[in-house]
Amino acid sequence: MIIDCHGHFTTVPQSFRDWRSRQVEFANDPLNAPKLSDCIVTDEQIHEGVGGGQLRLQQERGSDLTLFSPIAGLMSHHLGDERTSLEWAEVSNNLVRRVCDIYPDNFVPVCQLPQSPLAPPRNSIPELRRCVEEMGFVGCNLNPDPTGGYWTGKPMIDREWYPLYEVLCELDVPAMIHVAASCNPNFHGTGAHYLNADTSVFMQLVQGDLFKDFPSLRFIIPHGGGAVPYHWGRYRGMSLELAKRPLEGLLNNVFFDTCVYHHPGVQLLTHVVPTSNILFGSEMIGAVRGKDPNTDQYFDDTKRYVDACLDLSDADRHAIFEGNARRVYPRLDALLKARGQ
Repeated sequence: MIIDCHGHFTTVPQSFRDWRSRQVEFANDPLNAPKLSDCIVTDEQIHEGVGGGQLRLQQERGSDLTLFSPIAGLMSHHLGDERTSLEWAEVSNNLVRRVCDIYPDNFVPVCQLPQSPLAPPRNSIPELRRCVEEMGFVGCNLNPDPTGGYWTGKPMIDREWYPLYEVLCELDVPAMIHVAASCNPNFHGTGAHYLNADTSVFMQLVQGDLFKDFPSLRFIIPHGGGAVPYHWGRYRGMSLELAKRPLEGLLNNVFFDTCVYHHPGVQLLTHVVPTSNILFGSEMIGAVRGKDPNTDQYFDDTKRYVDACLDLSDADRHAIFEGNARRVYPRLDALLKARGQ
């Protein structure tokens, strides 16, 4: 089985985006804001979006199952207030659950959290519990910067985050580190803000001792880990100098995906990071939707790049394509075993 750990519902119908626009427009006017019940998406619209998008490409490109979450860029925790984020997370997660109910063999749900710049992370716990305990979600996306590119909050090693981490460990679900849209003009969303965040959070983890307090906490750093694999020696050196410990200790808790859109990048990732810490991911349809003119292949067809890493053993390939995802997401593994897989 080939499990894609990184998928978003990027083919939502326009009516869903329109509801969000009205919600943000009336964020300070609750009496005139759209009701949750006004956010209507039909099964036909889901079939049209997912069936003609992610499902079709999943089948064409040879993967079997996608961990599916709301659109990362549209999480936009900086818009509105905490109530806005809570309502948006609820309707977004409910829609993802519906997609997974319609296509249970192809998609498994991962949730968005109702984070907000002025709200402590603990306030996201009720929605996390609702999604995992009541609706069968297997993981969550965790935004280290709800401000949308201004980074005014506490680093992820700060104790402010601890109540949320306690529940992640209790529920035994991992968190994918994933920022949303950038509202800072200095940082393009997918080209800078995403990769900056991946790199910044890894450095925060180097600076702290978070996993001493939470030995079972698991983070997936997407987009190939940002700059981390390319500068692995720098981080090894800083870990020894700043934290007085080998960097490799983080690998018990930190994992990377293969959302790197060329073969040399994926090859580097597999050479630097142990294959036990790499999960197959594509993010399709996501940050880059076009074709490489040199190959006439889609940039986000990341399975091709892993397949082209000829020095990977069969055991390595199984780990990247399936085994690691089942280990990092225990609730996914339990779901698949219950299905006889």
